[in-house]
Amino acid sequence: MNPLLVFLFLGVITGCQATATAPVPDHRVGIGSMPRGASSAQGPTPALRRPQAVSHALNGHFSSWRGVRHHYGGASRRGVDCSAFVQLTYRDVFGVRIPRTTREQSKLGKRVSKRELAPGDLVFFKTGWFGKHVGVYAGSGTFIHASESKGVTRSSLQDHYWRKRYWKARRIL
Repeated sequence: MNPLLVFLFLGVITGCQATATAPVPDHRVGIGSMPRGASSAQGPTPALRRPQAVSHALNGHFSSWRGVRHHYGGASRRGVDCSAFVQLTYRDVFGVRIPRTTREQSKLGKRVSKRELAPGDLVFFKTGWFGKHVGVYAGSGTFIHASESKGVTRSSLQDHYWRKRYWKARRIL
């Protein structure tokens, strides 16, 4: 079978977690991807521990990324996938380093219920048999993420598509 067709097929059925790429360089804190559960010793500033401040910081970050196209394995403004967008968001907004893949990100922090979501929590979705998707909860029932169809966008957890595929949430901050 044509290797390109195999790559495209695997990308369609597996979502963001299938991408095996090099770590995203983190020039502010040190090395990009870290072992599971690791994070920067710096962490968020005390001001970013308030939900309103976190939401405001996430909205500013989203504004600078809005519309950047989705690209499997991408980790730049030329194209980014969901887990890289989340990794870059945590690095740039909170000064916290997290792993590169959706699978590893889904093991971080502590599990929180949907009704306890706070801005900055990671939200996960099952998008297929093996596919997983991740975004960052931004408050008011919305999350920011790198969508395959819309690029970096804001979506509602109440949207039929996302509500049906919601899996879990994790709190890192």
